[in-house]
This record gives sequence, structure tokens and C-alpha cells, in this order.
Amino acid sequence: MTLPRRCLLLALLGAALPALAAPTPEADVRGQAERYVQQHYAAPGSRIEVKSDPLDARLRIGGCALPLIASLPGGDRVAPRLSVLVRCPVADGWAVRVPVTLKVWRQVLVASRPLLRGDGIVAGDVHSEERDVARLPYGYIGSMDQVAERSLSRPLAAGSVLTPGALGGRQMIRAGDHVQMVAELDGIAVRAEGVALGSGDSGARLRVRNGSSGRVVDAIVRAPGVVVALP
Repeated sequence: MTLPRRCLLLALLGAALPALAAPTPEADVRGQAERYVQQHYAAPGSRIEVKSDPLDARLRIGGCALPLIASLPGGDRVAPRLSVLVRCPVADGWAVRVPVTLKVWRQVLVASRPLLRGDGIVAGDVHSEERDVARLPYGYIGSMDQVAERSLSRPLAAGSVLTPGALGGRQMIRAGDHVQMVAELDGIAVRAEGVALGSGDSGARLRVRNGSSGRVVDAIVRAPGVVVALP
């Protein structure tokens, strides 16, 4: 075979062989993971911070002819640490897990003062603060609409985030309700009409104005529309 014919054959064989794709840079893999998480948890009023960890230095990532795809196999739960799966969507393509740190800053309701079990929640009891909800494993309450007519099922310290688990049932008594006041002394019960100045569930302590004398007393909620005056 003459030299020109040999060169032509080699050239034809070379054209028939697929070109080897260049290795995928680590920055591209991590960048895809970060972009996916950023978009996945984005919501109005949220501020998202995402940072991926360096991959194992021993890892060799092959090339990919198609755009990379990311997903969260663990589900949509907001957590401070996530494992994002980034893969090359071709036949026999590779897949890499990328560790990611997530912060999701949102406005949540926080107790402005110590609150007692059974207390109803009004606007003056709480205020809004920006917190990282990824680090609130018991959830959070974002607006007063979520606590309308609800009472606390447990005490809440000042500065504590209001959570769904801290809310009990509907309040037995709301501020402005007409209630029956019961005063008990030596086994004798005296009843009077009054107006509740606070809200609460069974066992909650609130202030009540006597409908006849106008005197304001402390009382404990006993039942819907019924309070027991404290001595």
C-alpha cells in the first residue's frame, strides 16, 4: 500500500471513531447542584443561601454530551444539609452526589413575651423576625392568619419561634365575649355576668370585667363561656 493510500485510510478510520468528550469540570457539577437547590426552594419573601462542598479529589468525572440534570432523591423537606444527585442524562451516563449546605431565610412569628398554656394569641404577643427555617425542625408559623382563634397547647418563652405543634384547639373564650363568672368560697358558689378582656382555652388565665360593678378581676377559664374568679 502506497503512502498516500495509507494516509487516506487512516484519515477515514479516524473520522469514523467518536471523539472522546473532555472530562466534566467539578465546578460545572457543583454549579448545577447549587442552581437546582436555589430554584427548588425559591419562594416569595424567601432569601436562599446555597453552598456546595468540594467533591472527593479521587473522583474522576467523565464528559457529557448533554446538559447535566440535578434532583433531590431525599424529597422536598427543607433541611440544613442536602445530598443533590447530578447526572449525565445519556445511556450509561455517570451520576454524582453533591453535598450542599442550605439556608432558607423567611419571616416567622416569635413570642414577644412569655406565654402560658391555654393563652390565646393576639398581635401584641408576637412579632415577625427573619429566621433560617431550614434549622427549625418543628416548623414555624408565618402569619397571624394561621393562629386565628387558636390557643397555646404549651408554654412559650420570650424569643421562641411559634410552631404548629405549640397550637392547641380553638379558644373557649375570646376577648369581648360575655361570660359567666363563678366565685367559690367555703363551698358556696356565687355567679355574676362579666365581659372577657382576654382570650384563652381551658385553664388559661385572663382578666374579666364584672358586668355589675365594673371591677376587673383575674379568672381561670373553666368551660366555654364560664370562668372562675381568682381570690
